[in-house]
Amino acid sequence: MAEIIIDPKLPSIEHLKAKTKKRIPRFAYEYLSGGCNNEVNLRKNTAEIRDIELKPYYLRDYGGIDMKTELFGHTYDAPFGISPIGLQGLIWPRATEILAKAAHDHNLPFILSTVATADVETVAEITEGKAWFQLYHPAEKELRNKLIKRVDEAGYPVLVILSDVPTFGYRPKEIKNGLSIPPKLTIPNMLQIMANPNWALSTLLAGQPEFKTLKPYVPKGLNLKHLGLFMNKTFNGRMSEDRIKEIRDMWKGKIVMKGAASHEDIQKSIEIGLDGVIISNHGGRQLDAGQSTIAVVSDIIEEFKGKTKIMMDSGMRCGPDIASTLATGAEFAFLGRAPMYGVGAMGKKGGNQAISILKRELQQVMEQLCCERVEDLHKHLIKK
Repeated sequence: MAEIIIDPKLPSIEHLKAKTKKRIPRFAYEYLSGGCNNEVNLRKNTAEIRDIELKPYYLRDYGGIDMKTELFGHTYDAPFGISPIGLQGLIWPRATEILAKAAHDHNLPFILSTVATADVETVAEITEGKAWFQLYHPAEKELRNKLIKRVDEAGYPVLVILSDVPTFGYRPKEIKNGLSIPPKLTIPNMLQIMANPNWALSTLLAGQPEFKTLKPYVPKGLNLKHLGLFMNKTFNGRMSEDRIKEIRDMWKGKIVMKGAASHEDIQKSIEIGLDGVIISNHGGRQLDAGQSTIAVVSDIIEEFKGKTKIMMDSGMRCGPDIASTLATGAEFAFLGRAPMYGVGAMGKKGGNQAISILKRELQQVMEQLCCERVEDLHKHLIKK
């Protein structure tokens, strides 16, 4: 287990976020931090978690806390993990590998995205076969089958099916910055790169970020324009019962559906035989008019607790947010932006810094509540 060591110069995720904003080009920062449309759901995700109140019990016997949490047969050292993010190498070179190693060192689950900048085999080696893989569904079954076979052969125990990208979110900041595929090297973007020489030099030395897992399937010699056309043609994120049933028949390990946001979809996932759901709205990047993730958890928890593993991502930025999420009924939490702010701010040391902050903050909340076990956090929820 990795030791919790926190650099006092950047002692919170907000400090890491502010440092990241200064250290990388604006187009990269806005890709990481932004949402869709007017970013209503992006803000609502965090704000509604922070509307939750928890009750401390100061005069009870207290024997100390234990954050260990069992999930799918593995006991993790804390009740949270690292969410998948595409194109992580845009934020900082080798960001995927940095976070995978930090998660493994802290005995936390790391979810690799299909469109991350490290491949399946590399992350499997870093995590000793303990990482999870998020499948962005290809349009063609042949490519889907090849990806699933590689993930299986690499030893991944959990397959995460992405369900909340039937269409690409409308993200004005990314459009203006030219970060739709293919990316555009506009004059403003070039000026931003020149203003961040550490990022520019590190990126130059590491090489242009690539979708490493997909590299074997991309025709050689494509320029950026044709690569964009290839990616748009190759992937179709719209899921269906039939597609999920086919994957269930192929995959012998655990399967989780990420992006669930309704009673109907969760019920169908149980009927198909999936093992869990991650309540998610893609970090507020897909449907601005949707519910916050914590609102969905609050709505579905009584009906589905015990029938399937209920996890959540989107909106959590600190240890108290994790505590509130778990108190509402979610059994595990995943965070994407918070760990990435660590890497953006501190490079190789940033994954450990972000995870250490989150663990220390969660520990302090549980000690303050006099809550000894993660599964007892719900007893501290103040219901309104």
